[in-house]
Amino acid sequence: MTDDASPLDLEAIRAQFPILSRRTYLNSCSLGALSLRSEMYLDEFREQWHDLGASAWHRHWLGRVEDLRCRVAGFWGSTPEELALLPSTSTALAMVTESVPVGDRNRVVCTELDFPTLAYQWAVKPEIDLVMLRSEDGVAIDPQQFVDAVDERTLFLATSHVFFTTGFRQDIEQLADIAREAGAYSLIDGYQGAGQVPLALSQSGVDFYTAGPLKWLCGGPGLSYLYVREQLIQSLRPRITSWFATERQFDFDLEGFEYRPDARRFELGTPALPTVHTALGGQELVDEIGIDAIVARNRVLTERLIDGARSAGFSMALAEPEQRTSIVMIRHDDPSGAVRHLAEHDVIVDYRPGFVRVSPHFYNTEEEVDRCLHVLAAFSS
Repeated sequence: MTDDASPLDLEAIRAQFPILSRRTYLNSCSLGALSLRSEMYLDEFREQWHDLGASAWHRHWLGRVEDLRCRVAGFWGSTPEELALLPSTSTALAMVTESVPVGDRNRVVCTELDFPTLAYQWAVKPEIDLVMLRSEDGVAIDPQQFVDAVDERTLFLATSHVFFTTGFRQDIEQLADIAREAGAYSLIDGYQGAGQVPLALSQSGVDFYTAGPLKWLCGGPGLSYLYVREQLIQSLRPRITSWFATERQFDFDLEGFEYRPDARRFELGTPALPTVHTALGGQELVDEIGIDAIVARNRVLTERLIDGARSAGFSMALAEPEQRTSIVMIRHDDPSGAVRHLAEHDVIVDYRPGFVRVSPHFYNTEEEVDRCLHVLAAFSS
């Protein structure tokens, strides 16, 4: 569709996403737009089901699962052997927590800006000492706070790549270094980041990273990706498992369980095949456009949104420019009412306590950003 050095063919890109002809859609942080490419793969899946029934598993569908695995691995800079496919980030996090035994190290360090699912994994475990870092400005966490909190008692440094309420992007290489120097594991929830920030996981030093197709990768709900650093895989034996995790899956030997040698040992049961297909379509489009082009386009849209919001008299919770992403939090006294008002005018955004959250993506236009702010300002005046 383009290479990273060329301007985007925005007309061709927008033609792939039918919602853009019906609504001003600026809510990719909650759900990425569905593409015609994804619909094509979903139609293929449906027709194979009609035509072949269960035989489609071996003739087509298991191959599609591996197509997606290879696509995602290439996209985020790992090997396919380091990638597990799971039903949700909650499940991926649970697989990690149930793979690492708790001994003398029982401290887990999270932050108050992380998505709750991350901390909830350990909040229900009485043997865990959960440490919650507080944000000094409500936007970010100073890396020195992790340095001060992570020590010889720490089992996991577990936090987000991009904070869901502020759009602040953390330096995951730095976080991995902090964890490693203390002998702890690094676990990064990247669901808010993948698809809007560049990734090179095998070079990052991170031990575990989770993401998925729901948001910026435009693949829909029902699937999550788990990266496990290659050097760790053989030493981890998940206490939650399934027949997809065993080396001889189709022997159906109840007494012969043996973990797969790669990250598939973390997988659970039959994958959500409809989402595998829609995720493959979304991932193909992201790959064709290129993450560098997406980042550059999103930066243009985000800065226009920020400048326009300031001009309209709104205040925001903003990271510094080099740590911003396409999640813009606009302060508002009635965020739920504002979001309803915007929806009545066919502008789709979201809200979090105290904020209207606007999240443009590469397929949006400057005019859509301007329209959103115009309608929001009319409600607020």
